[in-house]
Amino acid sequence: MKDSTAPVEADEVTAWYRTLVEEVNDLTTVIDTDGTITYVSPAVTRILGYDPDELIGHEGYEFVHPDDRERNAEAVETVLSDSAESETVEVRFKHADGSWRWIEATMRNRLDNDVIDGILLSSRDITDRKAYELEAQELADEYEALLNNVEDAIFLVNVGEGEDGIRFEFERLSPSYERQTGLTTEEVRGGTPRDVFGEEQGRGLEANYHRCVNAGTSISYQEELQVDDGARFWHTKLAPVVREGEITRLVGITRNVTDRVERERQLRQQNQRLDEFASVISHDLRNPLNVAQGRATLLAEDAESDHLEPLLNALDRMEAIVEDTLTLAREGNTITDTEQISLTDLVGKCWATVDTADATIEIVDEVTFQGDPDRLRHVFENLFRNAVEHGGSDVNVRVGSHGERGIYVEDDGPGVPVDEREAVFEVGYSSATDGTGFGLTIIKRIVEAHGWELSVTDGVEGGARFEIDMSGDGELP
Repeated sequence: MKDSTAPVEADEVTAWYRTLVEEVNDLTTVIDTDGTITYVSPAVTRILGYDPDELIGHEGYEFVHPDDRERNAEAVETVLSDSAESETVEVRFKHADGSWRWIEATMRNRLDNDVIDGILLSSRDITDRKAYELEAQELADEYEALLNNVEDAIFLVNVGEGEDGIRFEFERLSPSYERQTGLTTEEVRGGTPRDVFGEEQGRGLEANYHRCVNAGTSISYQEELQVDDGARFWHTKLAPVVREGEITRLVGITRNVTDRVERERQLRQQNQRLDEFASVISHDLRNPLNVAQGRATLLAEDAESDHLEPLLNALDRMEAIVEDTLTLAREGNTITDTEQISLTDLVGKCWATVDTADATIEIVDEVTFQGDPDRLRHVFENLFRNAVEHGGSDVNVRVGSHGERGIYVEDDGPGVPVDEREAVFEVGYSSATDGTGFGLTIIKRIVEAHGWELSVTDGVEGGARFEIDMSGDGELP
């Protein structure tokens, strides 16, 4: 039996090392000081597709990508200068099939070793890792471009463990966030919402952050966060970032909606005043008007006078003005509830309620769109009355689709002169002696309340053509 304490012969050591390098997955190479390959392990066939004999005797630089040769040479010089025990370099090495593979090589100077004469390289294929790093870098560049250029304000919040549970800390703010708030990443990084915005506002922010974490999905909400006079109300969307089953970060995208909130508040106040005005008109004016109409009618039955007919006409005109004033006050409010509407159904109902005499109507196109049908009945009824009043009892009316997202109503009457087309929508404008001047104003208010636009131009046969452009919110096929 061989004595285990006996010294191991040099040839046995050499054989042991050779067996090791031939069997491991990494590629082992030996080069001399001129860069000539003197040994390469069999793993080269699996990693780079060469037979070892195809490389031995060649300079390794021949197979290194031209852009990487300088970096490779510097690593060799560093090892040869004894300034470092080893040096690791990443280069592209030509595969036998002509493609380039990324290789990570660790070099060691073994010139003083009795077993290996030259520089020893231990290499491995890192092509997949480099591809992943490249993809990650591209994503990082895209992320930076998005963060730096998007108009909405973006903020990143780290989610960690605190003494009392979850702790939220700001990590980064986008340039847009910094511009809109005056805060900077350096000022807020590592700070909690309460540190940055104070106890009361910070508590409100943390409540929403907790809500997002508990939901485990993105949430949207409007919040009040007083930053300065021009930034108070924000519409925010939070999304959790999950890593290994744990939420580690929240990504917030927020938009300053202070101006919109203020406009909505002013609109509510305006609508409230309009409702109060409509109430006064409806009760305080209509009631005595109805009494006057009733008395005048009774007087006409009991007596004859040339003044009675003008009096009754004047009272009827006052009633029409009251009705149109009420409609004008109530129909201009912003539309909130809409439904799918068939143009044919809506036009049919409206045409049936208007005294159209011998007038005819033609529905050219069947379209559907989103809108408030009750409010839109005022639009079409007034347009039809307008066509009959100005085009005559036998006027022909056409209704159809306008462009990709619009509707038109036109007639073959006298039309509207070019210099009057803006004025026709003003309150009180009327070319009819018995008109209230509110009809087209009501139409315009209702159309604009839908977020649409109304204009008037010439019809196909020279009459008036009213066009409703729904490109803002309408939904035509």
